[in-house]
Amino acid sequence: MMETTTAILERAQQRAKEMKLPYRGALLPAEACTLLQKVPDAQLVDVRSNAELDWVGRIPGAIEIELRSYPGMQSNSNFLDQLSAQLDKESLVMFICRSGARSNHAATIASQSNFTDCYNILEGFEGDKDEAGHRNTISGWKVAELPWMQS
Repeated sequence: MMETTTAILERAQQRAKEMKLPYRGALLPAEACTLLQKVPDAQLVDVRSNAELDWVGRIPGAIEIELRSYPGMQSNSNFLDQLSAQLDKESLVMFICRSGARSNHAATIASQSNFTDCYNILEGFEGDKDEAGHRNTISGWKVAELPWMQS
């Protein structure tokens, strides 16, 4: 049975409270994918660098706005302007990056800029590192076999 969006959102909001996060909620990749399919105005914002998108893969339908640019990983000073130009501040917005760290930062700054319904996707696109220091083996969007495509 498919879980309700209400149950997913409540669990994500509870996680955020437990983790003392400054935004609405923290989602697992599969939960985020379900919300994208079931909530008409939900948006996924991928904040990885263009190089990561090109080399590692993309999520179909995601809005791509770099938080940091390769190779120097300098901050994108236009991030909030680009976000505001593409999204309504009341939309359900889910942020993803490689591991969940940059997307945590993106959800935080978006929330501080009056985006009211921000969620971070824990684990990110490539997930946590395994014992050998490799990603894409134990967690994340790709490991969960959610929709993605090679660039």
